Amino acid sequence: MQWRDVSENWTAYIPRIMTQWPDLDEAEVQSLDGDQDAFLNYLSKSKGEDRVAAQMELADWLMGGEPIDVTMDAQNDNAQIMDAAKNVPAGEDTLADDGKFGAENAAATPVGRTN
Repeated sequence: MQWRDVSENWTAYIPRIMTQWPDLDEAEVQSLDGDQDAFLNYLSKSKGEDRVAAQMELADWLMGGEPIDVTMDAQNDNAQIMDAAKNVPAGEDTLADDGKFGAENAAATPVGRTN
């Protein structure tokens, strides 16, 4: 993960942050609004460690992948829908009638038979 991704999806990452650092105050984390410097300052202060240790801890956490709950968060719905268009074959009209692809209510022709 990149901090930019965390910052852009801050509210979706808060449960994940709270899982990683359960001793943090959730309201305080929310108020940081994705500001990395502010988060590092808060993390180091709350853990009673220096900023370098907090930076290393954050770097380790960022080595993980993007959690599915962030990917599927409601704020990302439009981006997911737009990305789905990449899977539509060239020349296919996404708004066209799907009747040419087969009738949903009709029995399928058995494999190997033409009628």
